[in-house]
Amino acid sequence: MVKGFFPLILLLSSFVLAGCDSGPETEETAEPGQPAEEAGTATPSSGTDISLALKPAQMDWVGQKIFQNECAGKLQCLVHWNEGEAFPSLGIGHFIWYPEGVDGRFVESFPGLIQYMTQRQAPVPDWLVNLEPFDAPWPDRETFLEVEDSTRVAELREFLAGTQGLQAEFIFRRARESLDKVVEAAPEEHRERVSEHLAELSATPGGVYALMDYVNFKGEGLSESERYDGQGWGLLQVLLAMNPEQEQSALDAFRSAAGDVLTRRAANAENPIERERWLPGWLRRLETYREPSEAPTS
Repeated sequence: MVKGFFPLILLLSSFVLAGCDSGPETEETAEPGQPAEEAGTATPSSGTDISLALKPAQMDWVGQKIFQNECAGKLQCLVHWNEGEAFPSLGIGHFIWYPEGVDGRFVESFPGLIQYMTQRQAPVPDWLVNLEPFDAPWPDRETFLEVEDSTRVAELREFLAGTQGLQAEFIFRRARESLDKVVEAAPEEHRERVSEHLAELSATPGGVYALMDYVNFKGEGLSESERYDGQGWGLLQVLLAMNPEQEQSALDAFRSAAGDVLTRRAANAENPIERERWLPGWLRRLETYREPSEAPTS
């Protein structure tokens, strides 16, 4: 991954957590073409300020970790359709893209990525920009496999390989912008504790990486459709399940709670593939939620 893709502005990016107000959204969003750091911040109602910030080398490290988690670092995997899923997964974050007529339970993220890349004036392939409606052009996995070696798929894969930095920036923004929503969605009696967990996690590169990766990986935990037996598995559910023991870091507690939450999800799933094939990989992924042995500093 080329470090030049990660602009210095990410060092200055921050997001302020709102506390208990359930009123209208106060965050200002960036206008098309406006750099991420120029977007405004919410006014805190709880008095708790929590920022996500990474230096360029740290962002490079996080982007590479996510690419390794999702694709084992393989470029072929940048455009992929997993067995047992109703949608393809694209990019270093395996962003979900639904075909026409598919209304899945999981939050779709690839259209938002392309919108962000267009705003940042990335060279999005013409055929992709001109899709109408903007749905995955393959109705099912079998159709995708038939054209996986086509010129269009190769062009899309090359585009995603060359914009890894922007994809990491998009993941960073999504995590940053989700934090106050997660706090507001927490039961009132737990909001202060959730805020404290986020403040501790956001204080180190390993904690920021865990927040970024988990939101990209399993979502914020706010969508009612992302539930099995009424129980979610996103960031909010992990924060609520955290129970730090004495002398245990917030990152260790987050990793342990995430393991419990994902194990519960797999147990509640109707499809046995989640228990038999996916859960072991999920738990291995959580083991990467540790501070880097040599933390990037520049």
